[in-house]
Amino acid sequence: MQAGMLRTAIVLGLICVTGPFAIDMYLPALPAIEEALGTSVSGAQATLVAYFLAYGLAQLVYGPLSDQIGRKKTLFIGMSIFAVGAIICAAAPSIELLVVGRIIQGVGGAAVMVIPRAIVRDMYTGAQATRLMSAIMLVISISPMLAPLAGSAVVTFGTWREIFIALAVLAVASLTTAQMLLPETLKDDQRRKVNLGQLSRSCGILFRDPVFVGLTFIAGFGMASFFLFIATASFVYTGQFGLSPTEFSLAFAFNAVGFFTATQFAGTLADRWGLSTLIGRGVAGFAISSTVLALLVLAGYGSLWVLLIGLFAVYAFLGVVIPSSMVAALDAHGQRAGIASSLSGSMTMLTGAVCIGLSTPFFDGTAGPMVISIALCGVVALGLTLFTMPKLKQQQTTLAAA
Repeated sequence: MQAGMLRTAIVLGLICVTGPFAIDMYLPALPAIEEALGTSVSGAQATLVAYFLAYGLAQLVYGPLSDQIGRKKTLFIGMSIFAVGAIICAAAPSIELLVVGRIIQGVGGAAVMVIPRAIVRDMYTGAQATRLMSAIMLVISISPMLAPLAGSAVVTFGTWREIFIALAVLAVASLTTAQMLLPETLKDDQRRKVNLGQLSRSCGILFRDPVFVGLTFIAGFGMASFFLFIATASFVYTGQFGLSPTEFSLAFAFNAVGFFTATQFAGTLADRWGLSTLIGRGVAGFAISSTVLALLVLAGYGSLWVLLIGLFAVYAFLGVVIPSSMVAALDAHGQRAGIASSLSGSMTMLTGAVCIGLSTPFFDGTAGPMVISIALCGVVALGLTLFTMPKLKQQQTTLAAA
């Protein structure tokens, strides 16, 4: 990888970790939050759902805004809102106010989902963009390994409230890094004022593109499976298997490392196979591995190690699917990269939030409902892939001939 691309990957990765840290760092504290605020498991999970919903909906704003005022100014606005939300969470006296704080955090954190993807599209397309996105995800991979451990350390030596203070500090540090090291990638002559008519037309074009919609929902159900794991893993690992917060953090890191390790092969495999073949094979592996895991758990073989190894395999396949599908969805829409990134990211996050909401009533503290929900996401993603991949190949042929 070229030095310039590597530097961009590191800077964008450090910005991007703010969003995952806001999820991963407080996972070990969910049982403590449940006890401290006198709420239920579903009440504690509502703080996640609120974050995901706000995180998804707010992305619809940041894309068009960044197309008008530039990527860096938009990032500044989002990260500032995120820091304010973190402070509200730290001071929340009730679960209701904590949910409000998480909503504000999600509104601000959405910027770190939209802006880096738009910057990548400003600079590269195709396999190069996949390679840069994979490098960014390598930096992001510190989140599932370090964030839960940091959160469990805070809970051990302090309270869950200090977790949100740390998140506010992280937001300020990331913002400072971006302002100092990240160039503005959207030139003045490329900027467009927010126009509701134009915005509506752009959304219409994107929604009428079956490749964009299909790839977005493939990534969406892939991410939904990960969100389902995030929302339930702390209760399953600490409740069913009796792990301590630190042991849960290590188990979570083991599951997540498969995803981020696999992302590093996405660019190379995209060069060798092409994006459509890579996505197709990755989704097939995701669907098969998640279904096998669900069947093993239902048959009574759901030990801790079966769960750990099975989820490692599931998310390893997703590690090549998600960056590839995100890149491929935007390839044909360079002239509207901001709104395309916003819409794609919003649909992805909302898919995850809806799946959590639908599965919550069935959660009983054991691994069964969790792995069944993950397998259903894999089956739906496979169906979408079978419909979308022929159209993607046709679109890629058209773009190459243009």
